[in-house]
Amino acid sequence: MALSWRSWLANEGSKHLFLFFWLSLNVWLFWKTFLLYNQGLQYYYLHQMLGLGLCVSRASASVLNLNCCLVLLPMCRVILAFLRGSQKVAGKKTRRLLDKSKTFHVTCGVTICIFSVLHVAAHLVNALNFSENYSEEFLALNAANYRGEFKCCLMSLLVPGLTGVIMVLVLFLMCTASTFAIRVSNYDIFWYTHNLFFVFYMLLMLHVSGGVLKYQTNLEEHPPGCFNPNRTLRQNLTVPKAFEELFPDYTTEPFPEDLPVPEPFVQNHFMRICSEEPKFQSHFPETWFWISGPLCLYCVERLYRYIRSNKPVTITSVISHPSNVLEVRMMKDDFEARPGQYVILHCPRVSALESHPFTLTMCPTDTKATFGVHIKIVGDWTERFRDLLLLHSNQDTEILPIFQQRRYPKLYVDGPFGSPFEEALNYEVSLCVAGGIGVTPFASVLNTLLDGWKCYKLRRLYFIWVCRDIESFCWFADLLCMLHNKLWQENRPDYINIQLYLSQTDGIQKIIGEKYQALNSRLLIGRPQWKLLFDDIAKCNRRKTIGVFCCGPNKISKILHKLSNSSNSYGTRFEYNKESFS
Repeated sequence: MALSWRSWLANEGSKHLFLFFWLSLNVWLFWKTFLLYNQGLQYYYLHQMLGLGLCVSRASASVLNLNCCLVLLPMCRVILAFLRGSQKVAGKKTRRLLDKSKTFHVTCGVTICIFSVLHVAAHLVNALNFSENYSEEFLALNAANYRGEFKCCLMSLLVPGLTGVIMVLVLFLMCTASTFAIRVSNYDIFWYTHNLFFVFYMLLMLHVSGGVLKYQTNLEEHPPGCFNPNRTLRQNLTVPKAFEELFPDYTTEPFPEDLPVPEPFVQNHFMRICSEEPKFQSHFPETWFWISGPLCLYCVERLYRYIRSNKPVTITSVISHPSNVLEVRMMKDDFEARPGQYVILHCPRVSALESHPFTLTMCPTDTKATFGVHIKIVGDWTERFRDLLLLHSNQDTEILPIFQQRRYPKLYVDGPFGSPFEEALNYEVSLCVAGGIGVTPFASVLNTLLDGWKCYKLRRLYFIWVCRDIESFCWFADLLCMLHNKLWQENRPDYINIQLYLSQTDGIQKIIGEKYQALNSRLLIGRPQWKLLFDDIAKCNRRKTIGVFCCGPNKISKILHKLSNSSNSYGTRFEYNKESFS
């Protein structure tokens, strides 16, 4: 299969180039900091004592500062949604970079883990060197109290050492709970451990305030390696103690600073004369500069989100659909959303701290204020939420009117937030592929087109929906039929191409009836032939750019991604957009 470099650059190349740039930036920052501490005169005496452990510990710390600074920015969802919806980010390529925010967050997290290990190892070497290379000449520079004080040396670094150990434990919990296996098996563990980031940042601010590593402040008065006549005279001339007591006026005087030193002596020994002892000072905690801005920005955003979502929504109806799917329709004052966006639901009666994101399947418009979500009942949270909403769980479908609102639990909505599917209406041609409950992002797009399609750039939509059982199509069968009939009435039946694929055929004759005749001819048995499908779309849309949107299993996503990067003989380019779920 030939590879189109243009398609690769549009789909995957930008991400790879950005990751390469980010890796290069981290390596460059590490190397520059390494050279600074290895060659900088202000660190001469500290380097003589600690060796390369100093350079590695400080270089890794600079990389950690950068990544701890930026790892929070991709989690500022309100800012990302604002940038996506603002006119300042006009290009699709620029907006598509915002879709990589999660990838960037993960990249920063992995970088933090790697360089944290390097940082800890370097400081263990530093603690050993502090003990082994103890010098009485530079007491202010020593972290140890005497030679061989390795264990006590670690205890003397109480604040940096203790906070460092706790941070490593917190980081270990966050990293292990972020693995795919744990997120799938028990999402609660991932959610709770990830919220330990606040503890991590508080410890980080304390960690850098220890002031263990110091630099020399008086380089002009005391160049590293200089000749100090005062020290030399005091070391070489010893006066008996009894003589000092009897004749105090004849005790050793400091070597006069203005005494001329023979020029040949300086030239032959390549030494400079220093006028005072070296003075050392701890660095101001630079980490505070790195993380204070993003941390304050994130805290302000979370405060804004809390204020925005502190009023519960009004639940207008609850509908139980086949195949364990629950539809919740709500109303909220001044709530606005775009097709493809998602919200975060929080129900205190289900969990005081836990909340979950759900894609909007219905957005508010100028004519109606109702918005809704479809929830697949999987896991403890969704099961408890369903039991609270449905009064009679033995009924297949239940619509509860507003006057029974007092029986609903309080539900808070945070959002909306942006997603890649907002771009589905910004292409002239879009291909939307859904797997099972992954149809929810496209439901809001279809609902929007039902209200009116002429105001959007989209002129042709390919909608592919793959399900295991026939009952799943009932979630949005009415919506698909209404949109199909509307387009036929407006003489645009070619506007949308619907293909429904059923991977299992048991009970097919029970569901399909006259109510959904418009969908019967579009129902196919088996799985799509993706290569043939892409070739057919490329042939019908020569030399056009087609937006490919996928929400479904990773297996389908990988196939579509590969095909989007492939070349074709029609000059058609596919731009891939994806949202995956587990």
